[in-house]
Amino acid sequence: MDTQFKKGVVEVCVLNELKKEDTYGYKLVKSLSLVLEIGESTIYTMLRKLTNDGNLEVYEREGTDGPRRKYYSLTGIGNKRLLILIDEWELFSTKVNNLIGGLENE
Repeated sequence: MDTQFKKGVVEVCVLNELKKEDTYGYKLVKSLSLVLEIGESTIYTMLRKLTNDGNLEVYEREGTDGPRRKYYSLTGIGNKRLLILIDEWELFSTKVNNLIGGLENE
C-alpha cells in the first residue's frame, strides 16, 4: 500500500484500536503493522500527537510478563474525534469508489 494512503489512515486506526481496549504501544504496533505494514516510529509519533491533543490518556501498569508499560486509553475527546474521522472516511471512500466505478464504465 502506498505510504501516503497509510499516513492518512493511521490516526483513525489507532483511535479505533484504543476504543476496543486500552493497550500499550508495542502491542498496538504489532496489531496495526499486520494490516498496514507500518513502522514503529509512525505509530509512536501518532500516539504522542494524539496524547498531546487530548485524544488519549497515558498511564503505567505492571506488565504480566515484564516491566511496567505505558498504556493508552481513549478520552471523551478522542472518542468524538474517532466518530468524526469514521464519518469522513466513509464519505471519502464512497466518493472515491463512485469515481473509480465511473471510470471503469468508460
